[in-house]
Amino acid sequence: MIPFVRELEAAHGRVDAVSPLIRRVIAANPGPFTFTGTGTYIVGRSEPGAGVAVIDPGPPDEAHLAALLAAVEGQRVSHVLVTHTHRDHSPLARPFAEAVGAPVLAARPPARIVHASGPLDEEDDETFAPDVILSGGEVLAGDGWTIEAMATPGHASNHMAFVLREENALFSGDHVMGWSTTVVAPPDGDMTAYMASLDAVIARGFSTIWPTHGAPVTEPGPFLAAYRAHRLEREAQIVGQMADGPRRIAEMVPTLYAAVDSRLWPAAGLSVWAHLIALERAGRVRADPGPGLDAVWRLA
Repeated sequence: MIPFVRELEAAHGRVDAVSPLIRRVIAANPGPFTFTGTGTYIVGRSEPGAGVAVIDPGPPDEAHLAALLAAVEGQRVSHVLVTHTHRDHSPLARPFAEAVGAPVLAARPPARIVHASGPLDEEDDETFAPDVILSGGEVLAGDGWTIEAMATPGHASNHMAFVLREENALFSGDHVMGWSTTVVAPPDGDMTAYMASLDAVIARGFSTIWPTHGAPVTEPGPFLAAYRAHRLEREAQIVGQMADGPRRIAEMVPTLYAAVDSRLWPAAGLSVWAHLIALERAGRVRADPGPGLDAVWRLA
């Protein structure tokens, strides 16, 4: 069982000091895929004049923009960092950056909009264009803080997490969330890439993980081990669904996710699809006529 962390007092617009170098402001966009809302992180000391970085400004919400500007008033924002280009993370980056006079840094957006956003309420921000393209490994420094960009594709092809070296902490965006597993939705989401990124995060041995949605994961070791085991268990369950013959994803989901609210089944179907695509690449399953969402899947 994954030891989920689902208790979080969410006062939208309030500035909370959550560690010596981290403050958080939560946007008023709660929902089934955003939990209590998008948590924007301000990294750096809180005193006037200090230089700070801001991670995931969030959705296009004027109230949240005003709350962020108030939170950094009297400080110097040197970097605006974005984990990926879903509309609950990136749209406010440009207006916030222009207001504070800072560049926007992120991985290169997808060449075309390919995310299966319909059932997810996670549409891509089609207008997003960073000032600086990150590829992973870049190191940014400010007043008493050092941030490393860490490429973590999977949930989105351009997903970038950020490491705060002084606290051995990871701002994980949507790659790891404490309250839920992460949806990996093809065609932009990729389960093979996701598992490789998850292994890379596990190997770093972080002390704390700060997801964009929800509370921090303060014991990442056992949490991430359970997170990974859950994915492998789900893969085995999907393979088991085809043991008695070919199946469509729509036929598998009600059994695989019987304990989950049926309103979330369309999103669950996308994660099943991601697993099947990975299995097809590995030669373990076949799809007729091809590895599409409505294909008939069978064991190879």
